[in-house]
Amino acid sequence: MSDAYERERQNTDSLSALQAKVSQLRSVTIDIYDNARDQHVLDSTTDTFSTMGTSLKGSARRLGVMASQGNKVAVLKLAGIIVGVVVLLYWIASFFW
Repeated sequence: MSDAYERERQNTDSLSALQAKVSQLRSVTIDIYDNARDQHVLDSTTDTFSTMGTSLKGSARRLGVMASQGNKVAVLKLAGIIVGVVVLLYWIASFFW
């Protein structure tokens, strides 16, 4: 009788270990899925910033064209934007360092 109880205990222990491994595998699978979904969000954010960068380049080009034509208001706008960007970059750099 004791052999039967010992085998039953071993089976129960093996079943518990197997359940723990399945639970860990499920957790890893969920983590991989969440990471892949977050990666899509990052890719979308990269596309958004890329579009914004293209838009800013176009605006800067148009301001440069107006400034080269001698429009004083455009020159002042361009100077203001440049000063603002430098101050913003300095503020961001001082925040991180």
